[in-house]
Parts: sequence; C-alpha cells; structure tokens
Amino acid sequence: MPANEVEKIGVENVNHPGQIRYVDAKRYAAMRRAFSRILPTRSPGLTADEIRERVLAHLPGDLFRDGARPGWWAKTVQLDLEAKGLIAREKTRPLRWRKP
Repeated sequence: MPANEVEKIGVENVNHPGQIRYVDAKRYAAMRRAFSRILPTRSPGLTADEIRERVLAHLPGDLFRDGARPGWWAKTVQLDLEAKGLIAREKTRPLRWRKP
C-alpha cells in the first residue's frame, strides 16, 4: 500500500441495516479500544455526551489531530458496535449505552 493511502474498514449503522461505509481503519480501531475501556457492563450505561467526554483520555493524539473529529468517530463506532450487537442501547431518556 502506498504511504499516502489509508487502510479502510467497513462499518455498519444500526439505523441503516445492510449499508456499509468505509472509514480509516486505524482511527476506528483506536476509538473502538477507547469504547471498550469506558463502557460499563451494567446499567446505567453512558450517555452520548459522557461517551464523547470519556473517550478523549484513551485516544492517541497522533491519530486525532489535523481535523479528525473525535465526536464524529465516537458516533460512527457507537452505531457500528450497536449494529453488530457488541454494545446495547438502553431504553432511557437520555439514551445510554453499555456492554451487553
């Protein structure tokens, strides 16, 4: 792979079953690791705001600079993990997520 080419990974969206989008594999993996570190296994889960705030401490700075938006990546990973059944959405207001 050429040095300027970015490796991609396919992600799903729980709101659009069957559609796959391709995103930067390294950033996706870093955000997914951050999710695994912060999400609880029991209720109450974390709100979207809590997730966006807490993942920041677990992200490598070299991958999330120069316009990489951690909030966008958090939402992308949340939708993908939820589509794959790896995280669960709680029926609360505001919405909360946790590990199943």
